[in-house]
Amino acid sequence: MSVTARELNRATLERQLLLRRADLDVHAAVRRLVALQAQHPASPYLALWARLADFDPAQLDAAFAARTVVRATLMRVTLQAVDASDYATFHQAMQPTLRAARLGDRRFTAAGIAVDDLDAAVPDLLRHAETPRTAKELEDWLAGRLGPTARPGALWATRSFAPLWRTPGPEPWSFGTKVSYVASGARTLPRDADAARAALREVVRRYLVAFGPASVADVSQFTLVQRSSVRAVLDELGDGVEQLVGPAGSVLFDVPGSPRPAPDTEAPPRLLPMWDNVLLAYADRSRVIPSDYRRLVTRNNGDVLPTLLVDGYVAGVWRPLDGRIEATAFHALPEDVWASLAGEARALLELVADREPGVYGRYGHWWSTVPVGETRLLP
Repeated sequence: MSVTARELNRATLERQLLLRRADLDVHAAVRRLVALQAQHPASPYLALWARLADFDPAQLDAAFAARTVVRATLMRVTLQAVDASDYATFHQAMQPTLRAARLGDRRFTAAGIAVDDLDAAVPDLLRHAETPRTAKELEDWLAGRLGPTARPGALWATRSFAPLWRTPGPEPWSFGTKVSYVASGARTLPRDADAARAALREVVRRYLVAFGPASVADVSQFTLVQRSSVRAVLDELGDGVEQLVGPAGSVLFDVPGSPRPAPDTEAPPRLLPMWDNVLLAYADRSRVIPSDYRRLVTRNNGDVLPTLLVDGYVAGVWRPLDGRIEATAFHALPEDVWASLAGEARALLELVADREPGVYGRYGHWWSTVPVGETRLLP
């Protein structure tokens, strides 16, 4: 079976709840989406607002406070918000990648600490973190255990691969710049290679359900797991996946029975947050971002700007400005699309009004390099 580029786009939008807002609670939505990029504390909230009918941010506040949705370093070695019931599997699957990314980095190796010594310290560190601890408190503990050279590289590495969650607080989006950690409940490092492989199979299957059809390179991009490991896992899934032919003869994989809407399915305009996973989950991002626009929304340091999604594709960027939403389109948009975007902007302003009206304001410097396009203040 073959799949066109347009069909890939519509399949992605359907599975990512971007063809219509879904009537789901926070937990069901987070599990359906696998993970919400949470590098910026506001982004999980705005991602759910763009996807759910009648989204109440207080529900996500409550889920973070109850630790039923958690924020931790996982896929792509970056912060993700995931359902707590998924965390152990995701963490087990990502453990080899997390360790390789951190323990081989100069920020850790410069400390001169033996990896075995750090691993031996982790169970005691987790017991210390049974109650929330600030970053400084954990740094002090590691320095006392491993010596003064452990500061700050040991915590920088450990907070990524050890089973630690970021601790929510009273900030507008549950998390702020002052970071605290709490142990997830596990008291040892997941070092079983067979268990990690089984967990990776589940992550790949879940990824295909939420983001497929996708290539080996796409799965590798989402997880940062080596392509050879992804291929092996897809082989192990056997009849649990099917193989498709994508654009230009590319080889794609999917879970049988997953939805693939017709290519002419209507896709309403949306305002997506910074670092939305739908923009980051593929090696070939042209299924959502036109090739000419990728460098405009993904900056040279990796920042991914808030975007306008029009007919299922990135068409521009947005930011709050003077109590409104400034939307810049990279190409001409019809008036009915601008009207829909104005409605989205009105709802977004209501969401951020009592939390952070100038959300993403620290990234405003990027707009000096955004190309001239049609810019409107909405609504």
